[in-house]
Order: sequence, then C-alpha cells, then structure tokens
Amino acid sequence: PRDPKPDRIDPFTLGEPWRRAVQDALQARNRFREAVGDARQGPLRDRMEEIADAVERGVDEAWRVARQGARRVEARRRIDTAEARQELAQIEARGSGSDALEQTAKSLRAELAAAERLERTIQDAQDRLRLTNARLDEAVAQAAELSVAADDVAQLAGLGDAVDDLVTDLEALRLGLEEVQRPSTS
Repeated sequence: PRDPKPDRIDPFTLGEPWRRAVQDALQARNRFREAVGDARQGPLRDRMEEIADAVERGVDEAWRVARQGARRVEARRRIDTAEARQELAQIEARGSGSDALEQTAKSLRAELAAAERLERTIQDAQDRLRLTNARLDEAVAQAAELSVAADDVAQLAGLGDAVDDLVTDLEALRLGLEEVQRPSTS
C-alpha cells in the first residue's frame, strides 16, 4: 500500500549513486513543471498538469526505490565475504571431516549466497532507476515540445501513457525491492 503522506525527499540523506538518481528525478520534475507553465491556458495545460501530478508520483517512487537501494547497500556492507571465503576455503582444504565442519561450510555458503543476492538486487535497482530517470528526461523533452507545439489534448496521449508506464515501473521496482530477498530462516 502507498504511504498516505509522502516523505520529504532529501537526496542528501543517501549515498551515491542513489543521491544522484534522486537529484536527477527532482530536476526532471522541475523541468516538467516549467514545460507545463509554457503551455497555454485551457484543456491542454489542464491535461499537462495531470501528467505533472503523475510525474510527481514517479519522483516519490524513485525516492522510495533509492532509499530501498541504500538500505540494501548497508546490509551488504555488514557481510564480510572475504572472511567467509577464507574460512570456507580452509574447511574445504581440510576435506570433509566432521558434521560440525559440514554445517559450518553450509552456513558460510549461505552467507556468501546472501551477499551475492544483495549485490544483484542492488545492481538491478541501480540499472532500473537509471533507466527510469532517462525515461523521465525523455518525458520532459516531449512535454517541452508539446507545450509549445500541441494544438489538441489528444496529442498528449502518448506522453500521458509514457509517464503512467514509468510510474507503474517504479512502483513495481519498489515493491520488488520490498518483497525480494526477504531473509529466509533456515
């Protein structure tokens, strides 16, 4: 479920690359609003303002995604893979010995697998956030063009659909980050 009231967006509470992604989204939102201001009054501007509201929701989602990504980076930093690999190598070099060693090796492999899952999730979130920011910039360019060239609200249909798809993708990414990689208890 969506938050009833969006958090105040503060990119400076995040590390890189998350901070930059949120800053880019905020800049695109501002440029989109400027393009809306360039549209002449009437149904065209009204529709562009509706689309701008969707852009705002997209920026809120980008903020949530970036916070989720940053949390995963922090979680990943807590896993000392170098030590786990070293210990696993020592156990494997000794050969299978006791049940305790086998269980230790199993735990170390699970620790390394968790780190790898986090790394993949982090990279995927970064890549998808970069893509959505590029799509947001594309929407800004279209809005700028349409704000001065469109004669009919129907010409905004493609822009509205693109922004709606973008917001949906961001929501899906956020939900995926919230659901995926929930720790298993084994």
